[in-house]
Amino acid sequence: MIELPVVPANQTQRKPDWLRVKLPVGKEYANVRGLVDTHKLHTICESGNCPNMGECWGAGTATFMILGNICTRSCSFCAVATGRPLAVDLEEPNRVANSVKLMQVKHCVITSVDRDDLKDGGSTIWAETINAIRRESPTTTLETLLPDFRGIWDNLDRVLAVRPEVVSHNLETVRRLTKEVRIQAKYDRSLECLSRIAETGLRTKSGIMLGLGEYEEDVIQAMQDLRDAGVHILTLGQYLQPTKSHHPVIDWITPEKFTFYKQIGLDMGFRYVESGPLVRSSYHAEKHLFDF
Repeated sequence: MIELPVVPANQTQRKPDWLRVKLPVGKEYANVRGLVDTHKLHTICESGNCPNMGECWGAGTATFMILGNICTRSCSFCAVATGRPLAVDLEEPNRVANSVKLMQVKHCVITSVDRDDLKDGGSTIWAETINAIRRESPTTTLETLLPDFRGIWDNLDRVLAVRPEVVSHNLETVRRLTKEVRIQAKYDRSLECLSRIAETGLRTKSGIMLGLGEYEEDVIQAMQDLRDAGVHILTLGQYLQPTKSHHPVIDWITPEKFTFYKQIGLDMGFRYVESGPLVRSSYHAEKHLFDF
């Protein structure tokens, strides 16, 4: 196997040209943009400055974050605030469902902060949000990007019981870097979470960020671990440092390297592999609704 080179990151230089993003355009994007502004709707696409916002909105896909904006974990890659979360908003499921209806979202991706402070890990709000969206927008398909619920699998089962079309949990990084990058998470617990999802027969998805200091063999092993866990859909994207206090970018992964990993993933048996510098968890999410 020929190892393709990566580009060592120099924090004083600008990002590589391949990380430039086109300005969002198009009728569908303009329609969603207008609804978001008029009704003051909240999406992770916007608040997270996602580079693919224009493309996804134009395809009728949007991502919402539930259970507040304060996380009980302190992962070194993530810009979400860490601390003591506010009380659960019992009206949140209905508000999210109303936003989905107003935006005429065709495929909705839902994610959340980790709520390790709650006995149910937030799983009740998760299930109620899915059910509320289905009541208001019965033709909208759903993808849920779930936490690991600290390995309390009854909480995971509560969400799986309402059977969203795609269920995702991100591995985020390779085994060797997990303690450094995902401080309160566990590599094998994430794999078990994904395995349990796959065992239900639901479309199972996971993602890995590259450029954190992993080696090629680390990435290929993580990909194989995910495939062995039953994951059907894999996303690989370039890590971008949110602030100077977060984990630095060690390498800029070239588009050619991402293509290399994509082919390896397809050869492993993944049904779908999204691999590229600007790929994020929900990138092309609407395309992952293949028939089993």
